[in-house]
Amino acid sequence: MDAAEAARNALECVLDAKKGESLVIFSDEAKKGVGEAFEKGAQELKLQAKLVLLSSEPRVFRKEIPQQLVKFLTAQRPNIYINLLRGLSEETPFRIKLIQMETRDKKTRLGHCPGVTEDMLTKGALALTVNEHLQMQTLAERLIRKLQTAAKVRITNPAGTEISLNVKERPFFTDAKFNWKLMKWLNLPTGEVMVAPVENSLEGKLVCDMAIGGISPIRSPVTIVAKDGKVQNVSSANAGVLRKVRLSLGTDEMASVVGEFAFGVNAKARFVEEFLESEKILGTVHIAFGNNSDMPKGKNNSANHMDFLLAKPTVDIITEDGGSFTILKDGVFRDL
Repeated sequence: MDAAEAARNALECVLDAKKGESLVIFSDEAKKGVGEAFEKGAQELKLQAKLVLLSSEPRVFRKEIPQQLVKFLTAQRPNIYINLLRGLSEETPFRIKLIQMETRDKKTRLGHCPGVTEDMLTKGALALTVNEHLQMQTLAERLIRKLQTAAKVRITNPAGTEISLNVKERPFFTDAKFNWKLMKWLNLPTGEVMVAPVENSLEGKLVCDMAIGGISPIRSPVTIVAKDGKVQNVSSANAGVLRKVRLSLGTDEMASVVGEFAFGVNAKARFVEEFLESEKILGTVHIAFGNNSDMPKGKNNSANHMDFLLAKPTVDIITEDGGSFTILKDGVFRDL
């Protein structure tokens, strides 16, 4: 698919972009090609588009908002922001600060893309036709309806995961389509149905066998033991990955507290280097620790957020009335 066409479809189908609206694209210089695709796609929709390029050094990690962005976050705020940034775990706190500034007025839409590549627009999870966007949105809506009475979620997988969490009175929602009621920012590519679990509810053993946000695919599993919603122990045969995970989970007091549970629902998402796409793979799930303050009823205000992706999960739902059903079996959705 042509990259500009994919960008245009995402702007129109996901972010509800309309003729005459303004769009500001914050793009790392390394993502310039993606930025130009979004700029062209926006122009085809008759949007007023501005591409802002950011310089970055390989071993220099941003912590604060660059001065050149300030005017676009204050006096010259657009209708829509697109962030095309590096997906490094070291810059997660910076990205959270940026998101908070972009969305604080509860009016501005945001497509946030940490680690986006041109390949995602031409071959991967962003290479969606209008009809494919609609199909994914329909699947997400069906899944949300099925989960309306969920009170507890149990997750297992062949790698050894045995974990549960409480979602009573915590609504599931999707990033497949902008929600004007929630005004929640979205990742691009889209492809999740997610929830902010009760903060003290995560119990058991999580074995991540696919990828970790900010680290990407892993060769050795990472095992996390959680109790009362908080990480108690982390282990892995890969010392480098283990060090990064421990550092991330130690960012602050809430960084090791559960923040998200999500299903992947994008049929075009692939298992690739960038976690941004891998976490959307149809039939996977991921659990995150850290910030969820912008999710419905989320109360985790950490400066960090780290996701852990699981392969071939089985997900059992316990309902508010004590019933149960299996929504995902070995990575395949059931009865949707």
